[in-house]
Amino acid sequence: MNNYTAVFYTILGVFLITSSFWQLQGQSSDHANRAEIHYINQVLPVPQLEEAPIIDGNLDEWKSVAFSDGRWDIERVRHSEWYQAKRNRITKHREDDFIEDDLSARYYMAWDSSYFYFGAEVTDNFNDVTEAKHAPKRWYYKDAIAWFLEAPKDTVAEKFVAGNHAFCFVIDTLRPDYGAWWRHGSDSVSYIEEPLPNDAVDYEIRMSNEGRGDFVLEARVAIQATFGANNPDWQLPQAGDTYGIMIVHCDPDGGEYGGHLLIYGKNDNDANWGTLQLSKPQSEILRKIK
Repeated sequence: MNNYTAVFYTILGVFLITSSFWQLQGQSSDHANRAEIHYINQVLPVPQLEEAPIIDGNLDEWKSVAFSDGRWDIERVRHSEWYQAKRNRITKHREDDFIEDDLSARYYMAWDSSYFYFGAEVTDNFNDVTEAKHAPKRWYYKDAIAWFLEAPKDTVAEKFVAGNHAFCFVIDTLRPDYGAWWRHGSDSVSYIEEPLPNDAVDYEIRMSNEGRGDFVLEARVAIQATFGANNPDWQLPQAGDTYGIMIVHCDPDGGEYGGHLLIYGKNDNDANWGTLQLSKPQSEILRKIK
């Protein structure tokens, strides 16, 4: 090997090592220095309600017999396998901001023969429902929570075709006509964007009185009018049915696109969503009385 050849291979080696290093550095921003807890292979049991609640912004009637797996915030999402730093993020407003003061929530789900029920109890430091480029379908640029569901769950990777639904609620007490939004699809058209029909949804938002953005969201969506639309494979729900699930919680706080918590999934591809199973009614947790 002559000197020129040796120099060439030395430079090539340095280049490859350096490229590998920076590739790993790029990955580290999303994945290094964090323990990962695996959720996607877990099946979330969503109970049937024996009594239909009144939709009034108070979850006390049913939250103790609904599905909830505790409080979610960016720290918990950070340890999930669907975490991506560019998508799961929140806004830093001041140097003395604390993550726990910005956004956290408990989410609730349940069902009966007529409705799917959604609830959320949210800690949020600021309510933001305006944006410069407003369009009705741009709920994801406002404070909003969306439940993405595939009903029934299948093994085909799809993006908002027949069977895919996103029920999106903008946290605006003025209840604009885009406040309850429906993204779905059919066998021939994907990404159908429209308001939820008035007779298919009932929801209430109860804001905190403390001058922050804290709120409670309670909603129900009519099953036949939504899951049953444009989907010949759908059948009336029964215990044991499995659906795909992802929750998208948007918190822009005045920034372009802003912050998001993505829970149980990564993106619009339903192959990356988690799984829920409709279950029979569950009883409340019994607590000892002193």
